Order: sequence, then structure tokens, then C-alpha cells
Amino acid sequence: MSEKKPVYSLSISGRMTLELHSLNNEGGEGNQTMTRTVTLVDTDGSIHKVNAISGDMFKHIQAEHFYRLARERGLPLCAGCQTFRSDRILGDSEFIRSLPARDEDAVNALLRHCALDDAEGTLIARGARSVPRKSVAEFGWVVGLPDKVRTESYFHVRYAQERGGEGEDAQTQPIFHRPASSGIYAAVATFELARIGFNDISQTYAVDEGERLRRYRTFLESVLYTFIEPNGAMRGTQNPHIVAFDGVITVSHGVLPAPTISALGDGYQEQVRQVAQALDPQGELLKVYPFANIAQFATIMRQIIEETRPYRLFAERGG
Repeated sequence: MSEKKPVYSLSISGRMTLELHSLNNEGGEGNQTMTRTVTLVDTDGSIHKVNAISGDMFKHIQAEHFYRLARERGLPLCAGCQTFRSDRILGDSEFIRSLPARDEDAVNALLRHCALDDAEGTLIARGARSVPRKSVAEFGWVVGLPDKVRTESYFHVRYAQERGGEGEDAQTQPIFHRPASSGIYAAVATFELARIGFNDISQTYAVDEGERLRRYRTFLESVLYTFIEPNGAMRGTQNPHIVAFDGVITVSHGVLPAPTISALGDGYQEQVRQVAQALDPQGELLKVYPFANIAQFATIMRQIIEETRPYRLFAERGG
């Protein structure tokens, strides 16, 4: 069996076609649910208001998939992450009480204690003390292409078996309006896989290579699941139709970035390929994998999971 090739970082640039989704609601006014929009400026300087799903939403989706896989596989989780609490390590009172005085030692303890805090990042904040752990994952906004997304509002009514009374007593079947969006969205994400288990303060690894490999495989599977099953608002009745997903996965096997180009612009896949060639003329350290649909994306991600391992900073020889 050939040795697994080390991966320093991995990036994804692509376009997703989502139909009739409501993943990105941001509140309501009266009986109208509001959907999130952002402002884009195109290469001609024209301004566009487009539907968008925040990177926070996709980061939460990925973290939840990681959490479920980690519990199933017995990866270490702090008391807060065992129930997927939003405060994570701060919900582990025993760990916080015994937190080492030096920040370097505190990060080492955190990395050994919880795989989720290692991969997704956290902030240990107590009084004047603040010890950060930067996330391995970086998700950008998933934004609609100008003139390629539409949002419509649809009439709904709450069902009731009986109606009666007058005034407010008769309002057992109130009407309300829900948005549903359909269109083509640009997605971009980068994952610093060499940092799994890595203490940024001491510049050393806090966990052994076997544990790093377990977390690495679990993390990449959670990324795969994120694009296959995006979570979000109103999925009980408006689970999105994922019609298409095409783009490019870039993998770095050495200490150089896996380039991304936003899929908001045409020709982004070719630009990624050209940038990779400029950074690595020999084609040994950067690999570019285009995919035309979600099945190809899943196949490539599974191949990467099975055939690679996390890069070890300052210890690799020749990638």
C-alpha cells in the first residue's frame, strides 16, 4: 500500500444551484418573514442587491456534521461540545477551573481535550484573560449571482380544526408569508488542514499523528456532508432542492496556499488552474480537481479522504 500524501490545505470554489430554499432568513416584520440580502459590485462598477447565505450558517452546518461524526467515532469532546453547546469549552466547568496559567499550556490542554474546539476554533475568555483558538475552517458568504437568483413570497395559513368566536378569538388560522429563493450561488471555502492539533503559540503539535489522522478524516467528511446536506431555516417544509454543484477543489501538498477564485466571475476554474501552475510550475505540490456535479465532488472528496493525511509542519521532507 502506497504512503498517504500529506495535505497542507484544501480549498473549494464552486457554484451551487439551490431551488426553493429558505436557509437564510433573518427575522420577520409582522406576518412577513424576511430573507437576507447583500450588496455586490461587479467588474463594471454596477451595484447589485442579491440573496445570500452567511458563512456563519455554513460554518455551523459543517461543525454540526463534525460533532455527530466525532461522537459516533469516539473523538474527545469537552463537556460543552458533547451537547453541542454554543459556548463550547466554556461549558466545561471542570476544564476551566483547572486551566493552566500559561497560554501555551492552556492551548495544549484544549487541543488534547476536545477535537471540536481544535477544528472549529473557540475563545477561552475569563475576566481579563482571553486565550483564542483559530478555526481550521474558513467559509465565505454563499452569494447569489446577479440576475441569477429570485426570491418570492408565498401565502400560508396555520391550520386549525375549528374556528369560532369574534375578534381575536376568531384568529385561529392567521395568515403569514414565507420567502423561498431559487438560483445559482457562488461558494468559496478554505481549510488549513495542517493546523489540526497544532498549537499556534508553541508552534508544536499537542496530539499524536494517529489522533490527527482521525480528526483529519472526520473533518473532511464533515465538509463533504456540508455541501450534500446544507442545514438552515425552515427545512421542515422547505428543504432545498440541490440541482447542481460544479467547481474546483484545490489541494496543497506543501507549504503554499491552495488558491481560490470566487465563482462570482466567469472563468474562475481556469484562473484557479493558472494560479496553481504559477505557484507550482512543476505540478508536484498543488493539485486541481474540477468537478461538474455533486456526484463528482463527493467522489473526489472521498478519494482525498482515503488517500491523504494531514501535513506535519516543520517535519515534512519534500512533501
